[in-house]
This record gives sequence, structure tokens and C-alpha cells, in this order.
Amino acid sequence: MSPDHPVDEASTARAVIDADGLLVEWNAGAERLLGHSATDVVGRPAADLLAGPGADGAVPPGGDRWDGVVTLRRRDGGTLPVWVLVHRVPHPGQGPARWLVVTPLDPEGTRAHDDPLDDVSLLDSPCAIAIYDERLRVRSINKVMAEVLRLPAENVRGLRTAEMTGVAHGHDLEGRLRQVLTTGRGTAVRTYVPVGGDRTLSWLARMAPIRDRLGRVRGVSVAAHDFTEQYQAQERLQLVNEASVRIGTTLDVTTTAQELADICVPALADFVSVDLLDPAEHGDPPVGRPVAPIGLRRTAHRIIDADGSAVVVVKPGQLDVYPATSPQADALLAGHTIVASASTGDLDQWLSWDPQRADRISEYGIHTSMSVPIQARGTTLGVVVLSRFANPHPFTPDDVLLAEEVTARAAVCIDNARRYSRERETALALQRSLLPRTLPRTAAVEAASRYLPAARSGVGGDWFDVIPLSGMRVAMVVGDVVGHGIQASATMGRLRTAVRTLADIDLAPDELLTHLDDLVVRLSEEVGTDSVFGEVGATCLYAVYDPVSRRCTLARAGHPAPVMVAPGEGPVEIDLPAGPPLGLGGLPFESAEFEMREGTVLALYTDGLIESRERDIDASHALLCESLAAASGSLDETCDRVLHSLLPAGGAADDVALLLARTQGLPSSAVATWDIPADPALVAPIRKQVVEQIGRWDLSEATFTAELVVSELVTNAIRYGMHPIRLRLIHDATTLICEVSDTSHTAPHLRRAKTYDEGGRGLLLVAQLTQRWGSRHTAEGKTIWAEIGLLGEE
Repeated sequence: MSPDHPVDEASTARAVIDADGLLVEWNAGAERLLGHSATDVVGRPAADLLAGPGADGAVPPGGDRWDGVVTLRRRDGGTLPVWVLVHRVPHPGQGPARWLVVTPLDPEGTRAHDDPLDDVSLLDSPCAIAIYDERLRVRSINKVMAEVLRLPAENVRGLRTAEMTGVAHGHDLEGRLRQVLTTGRGTAVRTYVPVGGDRTLSWLARMAPIRDRLGRVRGVSVAAHDFTEQYQAQERLQLVNEASVRIGTTLDVTTTAQELADICVPALADFVSVDLLDPAEHGDPPVGRPVAPIGLRRTAHRIIDADGSAVVVVKPGQLDVYPATSPQADALLAGHTIVASASTGDLDQWLSWDPQRADRISEYGIHTSMSVPIQARGTTLGVVVLSRFANPHPFTPDDVLLAEEVTARAAVCIDNARRYSRERETALALQRSLLPRTLPRTAAVEAASRYLPAARSGVGGDWFDVIPLSGMRVAMVVGDVVGHGIQASATMGRLRTAVRTLADIDLAPDELLTHLDDLVVRLSEEVGTDSVFGEVGATCLYAVYDPVSRRCTLARAGHPAPVMVAPGEGPVEIDLPAGPPLGLGGLPFESAEFEMREGTVLALYTDGLIESRERDIDASHALLCESLAAASGSLDETCDRVLHSLLPAGGAADDVALLLARTQGLPSSAVATWDIPADPALVAPIRKQVVEQIGRWDLSEATFTAELVVSELVTNAIRYGMHPIRLRLIHDATTLICEVSDTSHTAPHLRRAKTYDEGGRGLLLVAQLTQRWGSRHTAEGKTIWAEIGLLGEE
């Protein structure tokens, strides 16, 4: 506003009353009207100024707006009937709402005889029109505007916009009016103004200057066009778009249901509950239409009032049974949306089945409710119930369409989340069934492991294993199949089985990976490039540790290198040729051999442990080494410390497999070796030496079996093998192992001897008397071995 047109604050009598009924503001216009100064009345009860009911029989206002005639006391003792407009307005701070009371003063007193505002014709316009003077006060309004404001045209003259509407938005409009009055240029404004406390009208207001005969701006005209329907349609479309963005951000059923409740409050309802049918056995979706009574589990709810928890009867996670007359069951049985309201009596009939719930709802003032079935892909998943109590309006047909549209979008997301959860649980069960439940106890290593599925992307194909080998050796393997879900878990199971089979024939690590690579190539060909699963790929690390020689041979196929922590030394990443990932085919793998002192900790892991969006691989590797450096005596505690240090609180983005192994060595006193001459006559002396050695080890219970096994294996080696021939006995607390090695690459095999055959029964006896037996190929030839269980193992 320019200085030439100041706002005359005394042109309106204005007072503000707080929630306790005390006057807290009193302007100069009010003093001019009644004679009381601000000092006299501020802080006193407003009721002291009332002389009795007014001409309209007015009483203190109810609702958010009121207008009428009241009789007020003047300072001189007289009374004065006055038309007042009362608005509930927010407290400027954090307190309860207050009341703004206004009335115009002498609107005719400041008019000039040649006022151009008197020449403006309003009566014939179909638009809502208001004329403002130079003080931005209403000079006149037409009949349409009076009907919109629901105020008498003759009583609003002299009021400002903010005084008519009672909201802060009126000050924004006054700013636009002041701009037109100052610049002389018209403008158009979209504005949303609550009118009458329970209505919100949306306007397109066109403002234009009013000039006198000399071209001077003397006022502003406002022509308002109601586009409430267009505005509401835009709001509904915006809510649907917002629902598309905010609902389904995760694949968690509870989170998705809560997002549905959150999006509907307060835009569509004041209280929203989401109740879902429990999945059938094995996580399958419910089949067919529900039958009353219906059991529903409260999955999520949202209420507009933080203190309104009293209206919530069912808690999240609680299962409740609903009869056919309940809002939830009624909509599910009907298969479509049902609306009930207190005004028609439908709501009372709905709630008759639960008096306690009915009392709660009646006490809270819920007057209308809408039940919308949650349906997706032909399956009924549950129901969402929307209720209003703070919003005084009943649900309209547009509200029903909007609720159904938002619910339909949420239903697909909930169904997706359930399908994902079902597949994830299936894949996780498959994964757990394929992974070792416990690690075998061996004389070679002490081992501990951890497996964690991905937090969001689903179960993957990570696996680990500890495989006892002949000669007290042990194989350790960690692998990672590309992808997630049941397909990855199934592929992991096939690869783990293949590794155990290949390990059982004692292939060297690089040879084993070559055979495994061929298998992955064949699996990929079986799956086919046109399959939704795509090609099969994997990485793998395979290590074999010998506790007798204390050496470890390792090879990897595109897998992260292991970390080694020797006693008294810091963690070191083993320099191991990377090798190509499994599935490329035709590329070689290289192995490397390292000496590992007793007590060395070897850490094997998948890439999910060190790959993170929060840091690079080097930083993760440094954290891993730091966690391993602080290793305690317990490998389980070390596993937990590693996971806690490297993984985020919400879980890893990818599967994580971790295998820790602490090497153990067999003392030289537990191993005995003999070089066997190529003379069958010397087998008896060898048997005698073996019996003596077993006696020195105090393993007399195994003497008979060991003597027979040694005699058979040594005789076969002399008869069918090639020199040199070597016999080795190894024992620990539970097992005695007999090994016979020669330079022939021909492996023996069991056969069924005929009745009159003189030979062919030796290996059959070995197989029957020992825990297990077999052969392995070496660089020099082969080794035939047999394991004899000791009584101490029981």
C-alpha cells in the first residue's frame, strides 16, 4: 500500500477473545464504538460487555464462524445493538485457538460525492464481485458474493478481507489488492478460502483497478469464479499420483499397508485401518471369497489425532474375528465398497455386533465410515476401513472412487510384497536345507561360519562348506551364484553337491574348478538365453589344508581372495591368481600353495561382506583386517565381530557368507611311514612292524583290522602297482588311517568274486571292516587309503 492510501485501522471495531473467554486485543475502532479503552477491558471477561441477547436471539458462537446482532454495553452505561462477525482463528503461538470479533464502523462517512466506486454496477453480473476502496475495505458486494460468503451485503461494508474470512490467507489477498491499487495493473489469483468454517471454496479471482475521471486509481474490483470442482479433481489426481510414489517403496507387507494408511490420512479420512487375511498354508494367498465369520489381522492403522489412540480397539499384529454384520466382513462378503453413516442409521447397524467398539466410536464422534476390499489379481487380500470424525462431511461418490483407486494400487503392491515374501521364505528354506547345518569336527581345522540373506533383494546363491578328505586333510569352499531367488538357491545346491563329489575324488583345487566351470557352462546351456533366469554364473574359492605337512593349496574363480592371520602377525590378503568366474568356459585356473603354521586363521567370504554403498572395497577390506586382527580365542565371536563391523544395521544389500578356519597340525609322533620292497615275502615283517607301532600308540583295539587292511593293500600294491611303494599310518583321537602309495595310475575297484575264484575278495573285506576307503591320484601316481574307527570316538 502506498503512503497515499493508508489502511485505516479505526474503520473497523475489532477484538480478540482467548479460549478462556478473556479479551486479549482491543483496537481503536472498538474504543470508538463503545467508549471503552484497551486498558479498561483487556484481560476482563468478554461476557461483561454483553447486555443480553441481541435482536437475533444470539448466544456465544458455536462452530468456527458466526454472525448476528448482539447488544453491547457502552462506557457511558447505555447499550448498543451491533452486528458482529466472529471467526475462530489460530493462536499466533502454540496455544489454543482464539476468537476474532469484527464489525464495520460508519461505512458511509468517508464517501466523496463524486466517488467512482458508486458508479460500478454489480447486480447483473453472474460472478461473485466485490468492490474495495482505497483503504482496502469492502465498499459493496453483489448478491452472488453475499451468497458465497453467507453474509449480509449491507453488514460487510467497511470490513477487510482478512476480517471477513478470519484466516491468514486473507492477508495474502490483501497484498494482491494492495499491489493492484499501487501499480494500477490488474492480476489474476488462484485462492483457496475456507468459508463458514466447514467449507473450502476454490476461486479464480481477477482483480482490476477502478479509476476516476482523472485516471487516478480509487479502488479495486474483484471478480471471483468458483472452480472448486476442478480444484477437488486436481487434488484427487494429485493424491493418486502421490499414492503411486509413496505406496510400495519396499517389498514388506506391513510397510506397504502402513503406507496405504498414511497416504489416506488426513487427505481422505481421519482414521484408517488396514486388516489382511492371513495367508494359507505354505504362504499361499487365500483362495475364493471369504466366508463369515472372517479372521483378519490388523496390519496397519493411522489416526489424524496423535492423542486418539483410545479409538483404536485392535492393535497392530492382533487377529480379530469379524461377523457378517461388521464393516470389514460386510465389504469382503459383498466384494465391493460399502459406505455407512450415522445420519442414515447404517453405521449403528454396522456396529451393533460389538457394543464396546460402538461406544468408543460414538464417544469419539465418528459419523461416517467406508469399507473398501483389498483385491489384486482376482484374489481378496483384506479390507481397508476409512472413518471420519474431525472432517464433518460424509463420503461422496468421488471419495469412494478415489479410495478404490488408491486401494487398488496398494493392493497390487501388497500382493507383490506377499509373493516376494513367499518366494523369499521358500528360497531361504531351500538355502538353509542345502547349507551345512553344522560344520564337521576335523583334526585339520577348527571352523566357524555365518550366513546372512540379503535384507531387501532376496535370498541369493552364496554357500560355504567344510569337507573332510582322506589323509586327515580338509577342503574349505566358499562360492557365490549370480542372482537371487529360488533359481539361485537351486543352482547353489547343484554346485555345492558337485564340489563335494569332485572333492571326494581328491582333485587338485585348479582341476576341481575346471570341472566346476564345465558344469556351470552346461547349466547355463540348459537354462537357455531366452529364459527369464538368464545365464548361470558363479564365483568360487577352493582350498585344501594338510595338517601333516601344514601346507594349504588354494585356487579361485573370480572370487575375493582370502585373508590369512598367522600367529603373532597381522592379517594379510593371500596373493592368489584371480582366475575367471565360473561359466565362461575354456579358461585355465591356477593354484598356489602356502605353508600355514598351526593356529593360523584363514578367512573365506563372499563379496556381500565387503561391497557397500557407504564405502569402497579398500575401506571394507581394511575394516575386515582390523576385525580379524582383534581375534579372540573364539572363532564364533570373531565371526560376530566381523559382521557387526562391516554390515549396516538394516542388513546387507547382498547375501553374506563367512567361513573362518583355524589350522591345526598333527604331531610327527602321530605319523609312521615305511618304504615297502617289491617282495611279497616281506609283507609279514611289515605287518609285524605295524602291529608294534599301533601298540606304541596304545590303539590295540584296532590291531586286528589294521593288520588285515595293511596286508591287503600292501599285497595289492606289490602285485599290481609300480615301485616305489610307501605305507603311511596316521591317527588322531577318533580315526586310524592306512595309506599305501605307488607310482601306478591304475585305481583298484571292487568286484564280486565267483564261488571258486581264488582272489577278488580283499577290497571287499577292506570295505566291510573300515569306515570308508578310497583312492586319490597324486602327481607321482595314486594312494589307496582306508579309515578305521577307534573305540574312543564313541
